[in-house]
Amino acid sequence: MTISITLVITGFVRFYLKIVLTKLNEDHPVNKSELVSAIAKEADITKEMAHRVLDATLKSIESALKAGEQVSLVGFGSFLVRERAARLGRNPKTGEPMQISASKSPVFKAGKLLKDSVN
Repeated sequence: MTISITLVITGFVRFYLKIVLTKLNEDHPVNKSELVSAIAKEADITKEMAHRVLDATLKSIESALKAGEQVSLVGFGSFLVRERAARLGRNPKTGEPMQISASKSPVFKAGKLLKDSVN
């Protein structure tokens, strides 16, 4: 059975929203194996295929972020990289000033559909 990656990624967003909303009232966060199981069930594919799709999706997002691109999943949210400037900080142990170097941090910004679903 061949499945279009676009269809699976669109479905992934929908499945992930459903799982997140279901787990909000539980005591533990959703882990990768639970997400793979839910994708497999909802998309009517094997867990192995769902695992490969999830890994490919995450690897694609990571590659895009490394290249400085933004990844937008309409309704779900956007992944982007923010640059933090070098700054002066303090050593928490000694209180002495220290230079903190510039860095890049991955950021997730929730989309309207996700925000509305949670509220």
